[in-house]
Amino acid sequence: MGVPSGGLVAVHAHPDDETLATGALLATWAAAGRPVMVVTGTRGERGEVIGAALAHLQGDGPALARHRETELAAALAALGVREHAFLDTLPGWTGGRLEDSGMAWADEGRRAVAAPDAVAAGTAFAAQELDALAAPLAQLLVVRRPDVVVTYEPRGGYGHPDHVRAHDVTQRAVELARAASVDVPVVLWAAQGRSAAGAARAALRRRGRADGSGATLPADDDVFASVVVDDEHVAVAVDTRAVRDAVLAALRAHATQVQHVAAVDDEPALAGTYALSLGLSEPILPVEQYRLATGTSEGALDALVRPAGVTRVA
Repeated sequence: MGVPSGGLVAVHAHPDDETLATGALLATWAAAGRPVMVVTGTRGERGEVIGAALAHLQGDGPALARHRETELAAALAALGVREHAFLDTLPGWTGGRLEDSGMAWADEGRRAVAAPDAVAAGTAFAAQELDALAAPLAQLLVVRRPDVVVTYEPRGGYGHPDHVRAHDVTQRAVELARAASVDVPVVLWAAQGRSAAGAARAALRRRGRADGSGATLPADDDVFASVVVDDEHVAVAVDTRAVRDAVLAALRAHATQVQHVAAVDDEPALAGTYALSLGLSEPILPVEQYRLATGTSEGALDALVRPAGVTRVA
């Protein structure tokens, strides 16, 4: 069987990011029978671990990596995604195993900063030379010729050094593919419009702890992570509720990283909620939103044949 052409390639830094940032898009594209592939940069060796049952994995990088690989496989199955590769397994990569660079939370979970030894180890993803990381991804794009590539915005959604590197690697790989005469028509960056993000935060505070999870409520302000952009920058919206069961199942699969996953049906601004290791209540928006990457034309987006549920935002 030949390599599928067209479709979508999503590039992420760690297991769980594919669901947290792009779960509805992946599930929608897969449900339409279109080719979908996820490329993951690391296995999340430095991730924080939630819950007593899995606490023994904290600080044991190899064991946590093995466990998170199984979580990722289960999440992708829930989303309907059949193709996956770690970046360090792609043809053309010769640098050895890539590892999580680590981070620390700041600003009530709205920003991440590099861990003190984030790039001390030569194997850390964020420490690798850009073109060396981008070359194997570019080769993949040349072979697959996807219609869409999706990743984080330039600051990685909330500043994680691996997310920022994944953004840079993706953009560079698209450039290298174009230099090889293979154009990726549409590149998307995961985003949240300010209106939707603000409405969701207000809804979380209004509901309080109605779900009984005990999760901490978000701050009563308008300060957001870098994933939140002014509404006019949002170019694509994906109907989350149409694939919500798949997204919730995928979130639950990442049990070391995600907790308190619940559907919400009584708030127009929310499709669900979850929390990460900080225990802060986070929204699942009714629509998953994206901005157009720098260099992608409006015309290319307009010409893209999108699955039902993926709409162009005026």
